[in-house]
Amino acid sequence: RVKYVAGGVCLSQARLSGKIVLITGGNTGIGKETARNLAARGARVILACRSVEKGEAAAAEIRSKVSGAQVEVRELDLADTCSIRAFAQQFLKEVSHLHILISNAGVMMCPYTKTADGFEMHLGVNHLGHFLLTYLLIGLLKRSAPSRIVVVSSLAHNFGWIRFHDLHSQGSYNSGLAYCQSKLANVLFVRELARRLEGSGVTVNSVHPGTVRSELVRHSTVMSLLFTLFSFLLKTPEEGAQTSVYCAVAEELHSVSGKHFSDCTPAFVAPQGRSVKTARQLWNVSCELLGIEWD
Repeated sequence: RVKYVAGGVCLSQARLSGKIVLITGGNTGIGKETARNLAARGARVILACRSVEKGEAAAAEIRSKVSGAQVEVRELDLADTCSIRAFAQQFLKEVSHLHILISNAGVMMCPYTKTADGFEMHLGVNHLGHFLLTYLLIGLLKRSAPSRIVVVSSLAHNFGWIRFHDLHSQGSYNSGLAYCQSKLANVLFVRELARRLEGSGVTVNSVHPGTVRSELVRHSTVMSLLFTLFSFLLKTPEEGAQTSVYCAVAEELHSVSGKHFSDCTPAFVAPQGRSVKTARQLWNVSCELLGIEWD
């Protein structure tokens, strides 16, 4: 039975004692609130952050609010595949299990920039960075099964298209469309990964957190203004974290995979997010761009 109420509050009382959780971008917004919630359930939570300083500040805040919280911080720059590989290499040396991976970090509507590897920033961080990280940790997730992967996508995937002819927006660039493309890529990645993980004991689902008061809009003056004007309609980071928490802990989702959730309930996926052909093509292109083979 699905345990949620109107407004999408995760009602699961599941404890996570002995479980290890990795959250990307857990130093602010919904990532930090997700970390706090899971730490309060007894999990050992590892925050993977670009800024270790900000990550340590978030970890200290969580420890001050949650008695006995086990929170650690590690450096990870999703805009640099060398950083991702170095992070994973160290992580696999020092951590024996991984029960929950939450791909939460992201950029939104930033000016045209490229990652260290020459990828357009939205696609590079929101999709390709997490794709590579998951690839490097999938063996550990399988060995730790039952385990879960939660990918933070967005309602914005409805307005996205995968522009295979110009994935990195070199022909023309619109920050909003680039963001939407990356969020659609998240949904397609989840569907294809779920298919490949069938029978492994590892599930993967995507979430739309809702429109949340966060630092994500810092690159857009217009969006910042709109968020200020309509702040009364926005979710707090704590409210926005509920669906990530739900997908990470809810007992009734133990075998549910390849789905999209919002407000702690299954959500609509745009037709372009349901295309098996597009999902497979994106998978192959992503492997090619990253120089990996993931069969």
